[in-house]
Amino acid sequence: MAAKFSQQQPKGPTIGRRFGAAGERFIPGAKPQNAKGTLIRIVKIYMRWAKTIIGAIILTVISSVISVAIPYYVGSTFNTFDIAHRSVDSGRLVSLLILILGLYVVNWLLSLVNGVIMLRISQKLVFTLRTEFFEKMQRLPLGFYDTQSHGDTMSRITNDVDNISSTIAQTTTQLISSILTLIGSLAVMITLNLPLTFVVLLCVPLVSLLTKTIAAKSRAHFLAQQRSLGALNGVIEENILGLKMVKAFDRQEDTILQFKEINQRLCESSTNAQIWSGYMMPLMNVINNFVFAVVAILGGILSVSYGLKVGTVVSFLSYSKQFAHPLNSVAGMFNTIQSALAGAERVFEILDYEEETKDRPDAIEIQNPVGEVSFHQVCFSYNKTKPILKNVSFHVNPGQVIALVGETGAGKTTIVNLLTRFYDADSGEITIDGVPVTQIKRDSLRRCFSVVLQDTSLFSGTIMDNIRYSRNDATEEEVIKAAKIAHAHDFIHKLPKGYATNVSAATDNLSQGQRQLISIARAVLCDSPILILDEATSSVDTKTEKEIQKALVSLMKNRTSFLIAHRLSTIRDADHIMVIGGGQILESGNHQSLMEKQGRYYEMVMNQMGKMPECTYSMIK
Repeated sequence: MAAKFSQQQPKGPTIGRRFGAAGERFIPGAKPQNAKGTLIRIVKIYMRWAKTIIGAIILTVISSVISVAIPYYVGSTFNTFDIAHRSVDSGRLVSLLILILGLYVVNWLLSLVNGVIMLRISQKLVFTLRTEFFEKMQRLPLGFYDTQSHGDTMSRITNDVDNISSTIAQTTTQLISSILTLIGSLAVMITLNLPLTFVVLLCVPLVSLLTKTIAAKSRAHFLAQQRSLGALNGVIEENILGLKMVKAFDRQEDTILQFKEINQRLCESSTNAQIWSGYMMPLMNVINNFVFAVVAILGGILSVSYGLKVGTVVSFLSYSKQFAHPLNSVAGMFNTIQSALAGAERVFEILDYEEETKDRPDAIEIQNPVGEVSFHQVCFSYNKTKPILKNVSFHVNPGQVIALVGETGAGKTTIVNLLTRFYDADSGEITIDGVPVTQIKRDSLRRCFSVVLQDTSLFSGTIMDNIRYSRNDATEEEVIKAAKIAHAHDFIHKLPKGYATNVSAATDNLSQGQRQLISIARAVLCDSPILILDEATSSVDTKTEKEIQKALVSLMKNRTSFLIAHRLSTIRDADHIMVIGGGQILESGNHQSLMEKQGRYYEMVMNQMGKMPECTYSMIK
């Protein structure tokens, strides 16, 4: 088939930046810490269930009013005793006792209902945050996954979200109740006795100073704890997935040392966080007991010398404890709040990460694509210091087979990644059927491609599900037909459950070659006009490779195909071979013309096959 192919020489690169280089790491907590902003953001998410929250607040208000009223009535029971006449108002005493008992029961029921409501909301919050987090992951650019620890990302979506939800469940109603109880208790105490009220208020500046001091010390430790936990999860994940390599290279001891080092950092940060937050309750008890003692002494003096009723003193003793109790509650929730804020910052960091470039408002659906591809002066780099592609230009007619060869890191896979818009070019233009890829909707663009990557990806489910992954509506007969074309049917049929055999990315019940055959069958089933094979046969034996190549010959008919291969024998029949090096197209042509040119491609063939007799060389040509 006649083929048109053009190549333009680069005229100097235009280097831009999209994402960090693979060697860089996405640094959690790189932005300035903003506890207030994080807390406000949590509240905004929380208020999505405003009606239910309002109901819970109403119950909390009623509960707080009851909590404030109970000490008053307790004091009133003491006033039913007339010490001077040694008598008691039995009827009023019984009524007050029944009332107090009723208030306690009602308060318990309100707290129970409120707790259930808040637990339901907290679980909805977990569901919503995890859903939004996972949806965000689908919109993140590949540059994020190239530079971010997978274990740390998993830690954010599990541990950090759990920390936020537990705080919501435990502290929200307690915080509201504490504020209302403080206000109510203060109002009642002012009406009863001002001197004793001032004594009770002594705890406020003391608690405020204590909380501020401990907050400054412990928050940094809680954030360090969450980071270390994410790093630990990353090490665990990497070593589980790469356990064979760990054992093969006898790196168990090094792995254990690495784990111990990170685990030690986690232990230290957790210990320091818990120690500093643990100071809160003992010191709070000291303040409470001090205030209680002063109230008792002053109340006794006022009662004996100034005729203050004993019941009022008893009420104040209760209020002194009750006034400090909300402050104690906040102190008790302190470590949970700190941990949640640290976790929330890490979660929001991902939610705020720059997403993959959105489709333009005028983006189109490409109709009936035929597979004409053009690169025009395309430049790309992962960072500002090392350009990967420099003004690369070429044109591929529909149905052509293009092979990309070159040394590792030359930019072969990068060309394919730009074509599929896994990354966007820094400059230049890439078109499919004459339409720039940036003007095509992503879902429409990616339906143009069938892709087989060097690293095979299988998902939890059956083999049938995995092949059908590229076309959910495919029938069983179509799946089997695709498997036969990919030469996967024979080994699948021999499995105990055949196409119903369960596989996943983590299990080793299939060899790497078998996994690659399933991946090829998936691409066959997709039936798209452009086929991309990135080292598609790198993990199969020579016999199977030849069988697959025969199948791919029929598969590539009437399809534009891009082949990336280190085995040069697999691409010799391509219409055009592009030799990539130094971010440029060094030479191009078919196998015979490039061999006759005796340039870079010729050197690669000679290096791969070694010195050969002249007759063998003639056969290659």
